[in-house]
Amino acid sequence: MNTLRNLPSVEQLLQTEMTARLIAQFGRPLTLDALRNTLDEIRARFKRDPEAELPSIELILTQAESTLTAWTASTLIPVINATGVILHTNLGRAPMSATTIRAMDAVSRGYSNLEFDLETGKRGSRLIHAEKLLQKLTGAEAALVVNNCASAVLLTLSALANKKRVVIARSQLVEIGGGFRVPDVMKQSGAKLVEIGTTNKIRVADYTSALEEPTGLVMRAHRSNFKIVGFTEEPDFKDIVEAAHKAGIPVVDDLGSGALYDTAKYGFSHEPMVQESMQAGADVILFSGDKLLGGPQAGIIIGKKALLDKIKKHPLARAVRADKACLAGLSATLTHYLKDEAEREIPIVRMMSLTPEQLKGRVEAWRAELGQGTVVEGESTVGGGSLPDESTPTFLLELQVKSAEKFLRALRKNNPPIIARTENNKVLLDPRTVLPEQEGALLVGLKNILKS
Repeated sequence: MNTLRNLPSVEQLLQTEMTARLIAQFGRPLTLDALRNTLDEIRARFKRDPEAELPSIELILTQAESTLTAWTASTLIPVINATGVILHTNLGRAPMSATTIRAMDAVSRGYSNLEFDLETGKRGSRLIHAEKLLQKLTGAEAALVVNNCASAVLLTLSALANKKRVVIARSQLVEIGGGFRVPDVMKQSGAKLVEIGTTNKIRVADYTSALEEPTGLVMRAHRSNFKIVGFTEEPDFKDIVEAAHKAGIPVVDDLGSGALYDTAKYGFSHEPMVQESMQAGADVILFSGDKLLGGPQAGIIIGKKALLDKIKKHPLARAVRADKACLAGLSATLTHYLKDEAEREIPIVRMMSLTPEQLKGRVEAWRAELGQGTVVEGESTVGGGSLPDESTPTFLLELQVKSAEKFLRALRKNNPPIIARTENNKVLLDPRTVLPEQEGALLVGLKNILKS
């Protein structure tokens, strides 16, 4: 007769070879926790159904192993992006160059001179890392790197405009992914938001009128994830800067995307460049490291030294500072631009530069390897809050399957997961965003799923 007295104890389970293996793999404390958890679950099931068979020791240990595997499995894993969205926010935005990854790995493996002056042998400052590269690239007097662009906005406004008026066009009070709203961040910084113009029309006169009262800053926030079209009017940024400077007010330009190259070169619309903002006379410029720049997640602040000194000294600067891996990776990415090798070395720039003919050749090779599918014309997009509604021609592998949704689920369960898209119940895979070193795993995964 089955009774709970027949259930082995934890001590009995500890005597088995399988438990010894689990302890070697997962550690004794966690293994004990899993064994107790498994026995508790069995007792609960038995109380609900006293007629049920008690599991064998082997089955108990197998269940404990499954529990341990689930507890220790990483929730953040690599995936293959076959969607054609170059900066896919949900998939981690910009993949980084091999040099960037090596630089981050090198400073993470051991110690580094993060805050140590090798010349004097005394305490140094992490704020110097990447600064000279940014100065050389952009011509800015000073620079600061923080953990993301949202932090850069909050820190800059807190340091320069707390309890002061900040003038911004109503058309620029945007919300980006994750509920980040420019008006909310401005208020959080202590700045007094002053909206000017209308949703679709803004003139230099609107700025001039607003600046008749004491003001801390004029701010421009780039509408990175949408466009206003039709009956619109907006002055050149240079004219806004001139009006602000005439009133003695500094200008902060939140570019967001961080383009250091002309995206029009690759068939997209022109995205405002950091260099153009500098040339227009902006006093402080903010942009991301992991969008069009193609590096690690970072918020970059460049501009006039007097203003950057205030930002660096603000207490919030420590709370949002970048870590050693970010600084090392960003420095490596910036060096690609200095050496004029971004198109060859930085994955997202390389993806944008690929021609339809190059992509067609890759898709045809996929079709030949799989023995099925159709090569069709399509569109790739930039994504990531950059170049809204912009696309560029590509070629896709189209798979005719019984259920596109079921096939997508199977792709997501693959190791590594494959993320594709569907249209008219057909599965579409875009080679533009599949890294060359991932093609083998992509094809193996597709073959296995197509056979099942």
